Amino acid sequence: MSEAFEAIVEDFEFLDDWEDRYRHVIDLGKAMPPLEDALKVPSTKVHGCSSQVWLHPEIDGQVFKFRGDSDAMIVRGLIAVLAALYNELSIKEAAAVDAFSELGRLGLNEHLSSQRSNGLRSMVERLNLVANAAL
Repeated sequence: MSEAFEAIVEDFEFLDDWEDRYRHVIDLGKAMPPLEDALKVPSTKVHGCSSQVWLHPEIDGQVFKFRGDSDAMIVRGLIAVLAALYNELSIKEAAAVDAFSELGRLGLNEHLSSQRSNGLRSMVERLNLVANAAL
């Protein structure tokens, strides 16, 4: 996995309380640069999320990257976590990521509402679709 994601895992190990972890995810989202309005179009919109979500994948040679945004702070944070998990991997590595297993290391599965979990699943499915299509 990427060093950026491993750093988040380490941060979560030091945060005992879920509220602190939740705030950390929100802070990750706040630190992420916003997606330009020109990229917030129907083709980048992720359906299945309770909030507005856009993911803009970019394949740079054989390197997988994406940028994203949301109108909900916790979802922006989840996008930042996914970016740490996927960005800068090779296309082959990105296509092989078991995102739900990796995210399980953060304990997110137990602490997100069903709507947020469904939205996260939709974001992961979109990223996997793009990575697999680029193989």
